[in-house]
Amino acid sequence: MLWEPSILSLQVTLVASVLILVFGLSFGIFLARKQFPGQIFISTLLNLPLVLPPSVVGYFLLLALGRGSPIKEWLGINLLFTWQAGAIASAVVALPLMVESTRAAIGSVNSELEAAARTLGSKEAEILWRITLPLAYRGILAGFGLSVARGLGEFGATLMVAGSIPGRTQTLPLAIYDAVQSQNYGLANVMVLLMTTIAFTLLWWVRLLERQKEKGKGKIDAVDSRY
Repeated sequence: MLWEPSILSLQVTLVASVLILVFGLSFGIFLARKQFPGQIFISTLLNLPLVLPPSVVGYFLLLALGRGSPIKEWLGINLLFTWQAGAIASAVVALPLMVESTRAAIGSVNSELEAAARTLGSKEAEILWRITLPLAYRGILAGFGLSVARGLGEFGATLMVAGSIPGRTQTLPLAIYDAVQSQNYGLANVMVLLMTTIAFTLLWWVRLLERQKEKGKGKIDAVDSRY
């Protein structure tokens, strides 16, 4: 019973991680580089999953994926109570962490370097790929690590849209809850230890990235002070 939710959690987390990376990076770059009417509204909307109860996020996802939604009616895809729905729920809940980390990391890049590249004829896409992202990658990776850890531990929204079906949609957080409910504390202890170890490892990695970023910034400041 331990391996089924573990493998399913890995599967859900991998798919959620891809969604987080693609959409989180895209939204973060867009919000960091563009100024437009309604930007605050969009940013607030993207950050709502951070403050809303997971059950509310899950309810919104029920409306988005259920009967009458474009995904259900137009595309003919039924995602409710599948592991794919769990992956979407995990991605939505964790997405704000990736968006904000990416926006902050890109916002901290020295704009003079990008301006110099423009004067040399570089296109915006080339500047982003060759200058901005390499300079901001530690902050982006840190946000990605936090997002993956948050998605891995998602419970409420996943339960709303995917349920807790053993072998089909029951991830580790859901399996822990069921084990406690059935008073199988031995199994619960093992799964809790596994989840805690994974989360600790991800957070430790994030802290190492942040420390490297601080050291790199300190070296740059030291070089600048000489001139």
